[in-house]
Amino acid sequence: MRIGIVCPYSWDVPGGVQFHVRDLAEHLLRLGHHVSVLAPAEDETPLPPYVVPAGGAVSVPYNGSVARVNLGVMSVGRVRRWVKEGDFDVLHIHEPVVPSLGLLTCWAARGPIVATFHTSNSRSRAMSAAYPILQPALEKISARIAVSEYARRTLVEHLGGDAVVIPNGVDVRFFADAEPRAEWQDQTIGFIGRIDEPRKGLPVLMRALPGILAARPGARLLVAGRGDEKEAVAGLPRHVRDRVEFLGMVSDEDKARLLRSVDLYVAPNTGGESFGIILVEAMSAGAPVLASDLDAFAQVLGGGTAGELFPNEDADALARAAAGLLADPRRRADLRERGSEHVRKFDWATVGADVLAVYETVAAGAEAVAPDDRAGLLGRLGFARD
Repeated sequence: MRIGIVCPYSWDVPGGVQFHVRDLAEHLLRLGHHVSVLAPAEDETPLPPYVVPAGGAVSVPYNGSVARVNLGVMSVGRVRRWVKEGDFDVLHIHEPVVPSLGLLTCWAARGPIVATFHTSNSRSRAMSAAYPILQPALEKISARIAVSEYARRTLVEHLGGDAVVIPNGVDVRFFADAEPRAEWQDQTIGFIGRIDEPRKGLPVLMRALPGILAARPGARLLVAGRGDEKEAVAGLPRHVRDRVEFLGMVSDEDKARLLRSVDLYVAPNTGGESFGIILVEAMSAGAPVLASDLDAFAQVLGGGTAGELFPNEDADALARAAAGLLADPRRRADLRERGSEHVRKFDWATVGADVLAVYETVAAGAEAVAPDDRAGLLGRLGFARD
C-alpha cells in the first residue's frame, strides 16, 4: 500500500505527535508498505529518507503550548507536488484542524483521507470559531481516528461527527530491553519533558520535592528535557537543589535507559493532555508510575490499576505519594508487574494493525464505490464524516 502521512509540527522539535508519526511510519515500512511523510522542516535539516521537507516552521500558541507549524504560501506548491507524485492509496493527516500542512493537504488531496485527532481541549473557542472555515476541508476526510476518548470528545463537541479510538503506539520491547545505568539508580525519581512549559508540571514536582526529601533524604530527581535549569530550581533551598540533576535533551536510547533505571517515574502534568505517551513508555520500561489524575492519564493507567494517581496540582499529595512509593519496594514491584501487563495493548503490533484496518477500509471503499456514494458506505462502516 502507498501511504502518505502528514505531520503538522516541525520535525526537528521533539513532541508526542512527531514521535507518533515517526514510529507509525517506521512500523509500516517494516511491514513492507511504501510510506512518505510530509513535515515542516528546513531543506538542510537532516531527515530520515522517508520524510519530505515542506519548508520552515513558525511558532504559534496552541492548546496551552507553543507549536511550530507551517502554513506558508511557498508550501502550497510543495504539498500539491507531494500529493501528485506520491500517488497514494491513502493519505493520513494528523491534527487536520491545526493551521499547518494538514489543511493544505486536505484542500489539495483527492482520494481516501484518514485523519487522526490528538488534541484534548473541552474549552477551545478557537476550534469552534474556525469550524466554518475548516468545514470544506474536513468534509473530504473519509475516516477519523482519535488517540483517546478525550480527544474523541473534543472532536465531537467542537466539530461534530465521530471517530474510532486508536491509542498512540509504543515499541514496548525497545523500552523493556534497555540497559539501566547504575548512576541513575538508587532512590531516583524521573521526569521527562520541557522544563519551561508549565503544563508539563515540573513546578508542581519542584514544590513537592522538599517534602519528598524530608521523608526520603536519599532520594534524587533526574530531569531530562530542554529549558532554563537555573529558573527551574530557583525557588528551592540549596540542599534541595543539590538533589536535582539535569540531563538536558536525551536520545531515544538514553530515555529508555533512564526509564529502566529510575525507582519511580512522576508525570505531574497539569492539563492539555489527550493521551500520555510518556506513561506508556515508562510502563514499557518497567518504571512504577505516579501521575496527576488528569482524565487522559487515568485512562492510560487503567483508572489507577497500572499506576498511582494524585490530585492535579496538589504538591503535598504528590510528596506523600512519592515518598510512600519510594519507601515501599513491594508496592513498586506490584506496579511494575501491572504496568508491564497493561502496556501490551499499546504495542505497535496491536495499534499498527488497527490503523491499517482503517486504511484498508477506506481504500477498499474508494475503489469499489463511485465518489457520490462513498460517504454512505463509510457511514455504514462506522467511519462517517459529517
